[in-house]
Amino acid sequence: MVFLKKLYQNPALALCWLALLVMGACSEDYLPKPTGYNRIDLPERDFVSLNKNLPYNFEHSAYAQIERDSFNLDEETWTNVHYAGLDARVHLTYKEINGDEDLLKTYLNDAMSLTFKHQVKAYGIDEAVLLTPKGYSGFVSELSGEVPTQFQFFVTDSTQHFLRGALYFQTAVKNDSLAPIIEYIKVDMMHLMNTLSFENVRLK
Repeated sequence: MVFLKKLYQNPALALCWLALLVMGACSEDYLPKPTGYNRIDLPERDFVSLNKNLPYNFEHSAYAQIERDSFNLDEETWTNVHYAGLDARVHLTYKEINGDEDLLKTYLNDAMSLTFKHQVKAYGIDEAVLLTPKGYSGFVSELSGEVPTQFQFFVTDSTQHFLRGALYFQTAVKNDSLAPIIEYIKVDMMHLMNTLSFENVRLK
């Protein structure tokens, strides 16, 4: 009681005592709050038709730009769906089949190999077979974990055309923080597949 009375009569002493209590309450068990991720404002969803002189057509995000793929300039039918504001690209590679069943098997094996080479780093791979409204066969692979591509697909009419797509990011940010963007673009890619139509365009 005497000590409390002295604290009451001496505000400076009370402040010093309070400071000691606060410092004494600190311990090595304290854990800082985890770093929060930046807010990601995703664009309104809207689609436009590709309408290029290519052997395929589809509806893509109005927010994305279509650009020629610069990885292999000899492949004039390879394109990118570029989401500049999201640092993401969907690489589209096209191949003619020309009724060659062995060639089709080669393209199928190549597509599956490109997916499964990421198994070492992937936590898991979810796969699904689909049939598009145009009657084309498709295959979708969703990869989780710190992998360079989180979503891959291919669509084929099994006789003439084969189109493969893979999502890539230009940023080093970890995939868990990219999850909202990945989910956003996955919806766009499903729309692309469902609106895909192969065109009879003469290639060089």
